[in-house]
Amino acid sequence: QVQLVESGGGLVQAGGSLRLSCAASGTAVSGNVIAWYRQAPGKQRDLVAQITVTGRTNFTDSVKDRFTISRDIAKNTVYLQMNNLQPEDTAVYYCNAPLRAAWGQGTQVTVSS
Repeated sequence: QVQLVESGGGLVQAGGSLRLSCAASGTAVSGNVIAWYRQAPGKQRDLVAQITVTGRTNFTDSVKDRFTISRDIAKNTVYLQMNNLQPEDTAVYYCNAPLRAAWGQGTQVTVSS
């Protein structure tokens, strides 16, 4: 059974940084596409970033140059480093392994102005 557990969310002021973690079990992050999504209140869940099996990364335009995604194969964990956070980044952030149909429980990120 594939499980994804997010952590690292919290409250931060605008311009601050957070690093989210997605710890996987039951599958290897090195053998999967791992994506981060976010969902703000009353809005749909949107793709933020993803890392492919080959390590290629993709980002939605609104976070390019501010967010990075990386993975630690030994820890079987994917990270989302978020810099220069803005109030519009406030959302619940979810980790996803699409080929495994697996989602984490989400972690709240709140950015105050």
